Amino acid sequence: MILEREEFKWFKPRKGQFQLFYKWGLDHLEYQPDFVAEGRDCIYMLEPKAANEMEDEQVKAKRDVGVKWCALASEYAATTGEKPWQYALIPHDVISDNMTIEGLTERYHSR
Repeated sequence: MILEREEFKWFKPRKGQFQLFYKWGLDHLEYQPDFVAEGRDCIYMLEPKAANEMEDEQVKAKRDVGVKWCALASEYAATTGEKPWQYALIPHDVISDNMTIEGLTERYHSR
């Protein structure tokens, strides 16, 4: 199923909104995903990243806490009848006007 862009609600989270922290060295740093988009059947936490940074260890540390948060949010959502969450780390050079959020997340979702 392909959703029209108008069927999505999206926002750019503000600092502290998700309370996501990742360990980097001795520090626990806050991570704020770039975008959240809500579709008909799922809520997506989206992190576009420069293609040459996709394997960066700090990027992967942030990805890991985002994936864990989405898994926990999805578990809770299943008990309340709400939509599941899905995290996607997306290389910037694959994003174009003819791509859908669903297509991108299907290809780049992180588990």
